[in-house]
Amino acid sequence: MPSGESQASGPYRRIILKLSGESFAPPGERGISMQEVVHIAKQTYEAQQQGVEVAIVIGGGNILRGGQFTSGNSSIQEATAHYMGMLATVINGLALQDALESLGCDTRLLSTVKMDGVAEPYIRRRARRHLEKGRIVILAGGTGAPFVTTDTAAAQKALELDADILMKATRVEGVYSEDPEKNPHAVLYRDLTYTQVREKNLRVMDTTAIAHCMEHDLPILIFNYRHDGNIVKAVRGEKIGTSITSSAPAS
Repeated sequence: MPSGESQASGPYRRIILKLSGESFAPPGERGISMQEVVHIAKQTYEAQQQGVEVAIVIGGGNILRGGQFTSGNSSIQEATAHYMGMLATVINGLALQDALESLGCDTRLLSTVKMDGVAEPYIRRRARRHLEKGRIVILAGGTGAPFVTTDTAAAQKALELDADILMKATRVEGVYSEDPEKNPHAVLYRDLTYTQVREKNLRVMDTTAIAHCMEHDLPILIFNYRHDGNIVKAVRGEKIGTSITSSAPAS
């Protein structure tokens, strides 16, 4: 994409898209399915064609979660387990980068964990410049520190890079009163405030991520990426998923 020539057709100039590691695996399984990765890559590429700058923060739960080693009988220290999880996000980042580039996208993979052979080091100014040049930026390694989730990393990167919104792609329609995969009668919320998310203890993102967004009034959108075209709809500002902001919309 030519540098600086595209104009956003929707309300957002720059977005952070948070992808879980599970989105890279077949439903209910582990590992990487390139069919799933290419599906996400195609949607992301189509969204970028709307003129929006896209940075992606990626999880690693399809390969390894640091929490799986935190039981008392594990010989792996908890901090080490979290670093292992960070490395898993780089593996996912490499897969997504190749999927995007197979579609003709110009991409850059940046990692907060120094790994010069496969990824550029994360430097805020460099990431911003890549976005300005029309490249899709993949941000791996979380925050680079243990005991911090990739949700919090996404919130931090959204603030660092002056994104207009944090979008979290999930496998359900949005934020529910309960887990809809366990309770089919769970209620879907279309609009929430940060305060309501905290008061209702809704498991949409970790509390630190919500606190960052609340403090800086950064909107959050939670939506289902599995529906073709939903990422494009999200960047266009169409009404999908659940919107989380500082105040409820006027009725």
